This record gives sequence, structure tokens and C-alpha cells, in this order.
Amino acid sequence: MAKTFKVLSLLLTYPEAEIQEAAGEMKRILTSEKLVPANCLEGLNRLLDEIADGDPYDLQERYVLLFDRSRSLSLHLFEHIHGESRDRGQAMVDLAEHYEQHGLVLSAKELPDFLPLFLEFLGTRPLPEALELLEQPLHVIAALAERLRKRKSPYAWVLLALEGVAKGKPSQAVLDELLAAPDEDPDDLEALDRAWEDQPVTFGPGSSGGPGVSPGGGCPAVRDTLARMDRPADSKPL
Repeated sequence: MAKTFKVLSLLLTYPEAEIQEAAGEMKRILTSEKLVPANCLEGLNRLLDEIADGDPYDLQERYVLLFDRSRSLSLHLFEHIHGESRDRGQAMVDLAEHYEQHGLVLSAKELPDFLPLFLEFLGTRPLPEALELLEQPLHVIAALAERLRKRKSPYAWVLLALEGVAKGKPSQAVLDELLAAPDEDPDDLEALDRAWEDQPVTFGPGSSGGPGVSPGGGCPAVRDTLARMDRPADSKPL
């Protein structure tokens, strides 16, 4: 079981104080496990330094601007594949059942296709199995990496690291199709309104809450993920 997946999960989670405080330990894990390619590790370390030293409000605003205001950067994997079709619902049920079969039971607020949650689950599985599972959404991960790279966002390194850890390569045809979809400018409010028309308001990826609800509700609490980073390898994820 590789803690690297849990570190990458935390890096894609709404940046709260617990993540800032754990940045040093997260760097140590990435360095010691040596799963991430060297060039990506440098980028991840720079991102971790930014998170450790940054103003919390600035970090959170940057996160929301990227992942909340643009559907093309949604961290919900099935949204890129199924959109809002009925197929997405069944895919979510199937994935949630797969998690449960391996001891990860979701709360009512957690959506199983939220990428940080998926990565946390990979961190509970033997490495060969985790690498095999990682290949399944690799085309979505590659599309997100390219869109973040175009925006010159340091978060691109997290997605590039996942590509580097994976053994396979995404289908170029599928990747091209994903990249052909509209890529909204988060500063173009009219375009964003059109893209999100008739969609429920959320506060952070995966959140089902309203005003006053902390963003990032689509994955387990940050402190729980951090706690699980230190569990024995043979323990259950929850």
C-alpha cells in the first residue's frame, strides 16, 4: 500500500490548516516512496511549499477558482465521461459498491467519483491493484493535467504525477475527445452561468451543502485522511 496516493489526494483537497501543517510530512512520504517521477516531485515540492507558507484565504480562493467555477476542471471523474446522464448514476452506484466491498463505506455527502476520494481508496489497496485501478480514469486525469498546464497552475503537477505513476497511457482518441469539450474561463462569469445553468449550487467539489458549509465535502475530512496515512498496512481504510 502506497501513502503517495493519499498525499496526492490531500493535494487535490480544499486547502485547510491541517494540510498546511502536514506539508513537511507529505514531502517526506513522496521522497521516501519514490513512486513519483523526479521532475514531477520537484513540482509537487514547490506546490507543497506554496501551501505551507501561503495565506489560507488566498490558497482557498485559488482552489475554488480552479475547481469550483469551471466544469472542465471538475474533480468528479464521471462528470467528464457521463455528464448528467442516467449512466453516471449507475456508475456511481457501482463504484460505491466496489469501495464498500473493500471496507471503505461512504457517508451520505460523499460522491464516489470525487478524484481525491478515489485516490485515498487507491492508498488502501496493494500497489499492483492500485496501479491497475489508476489506469481506468487515466484519460480524464490526462485531460485535467493538460487544462491545468495551460493555465500554468501548480496543481498540474499533481495530475502529471498521477500520469507518471501509472503504468499505462491514456487512449489518445478519448483524450482528444475530452479536450475538445468547452474549457470555460473561470473569469468569464456569463459563460460560467451558461455552463452551470440549472445545476445545483455547491460549495467546494463534492459538497452538497449551502452557505456556511465547508468546501471539499466530497471526500472524507482532511484530518481523517491524515490519520489514515499513519495506520498499519493491514488495517481497514475506515
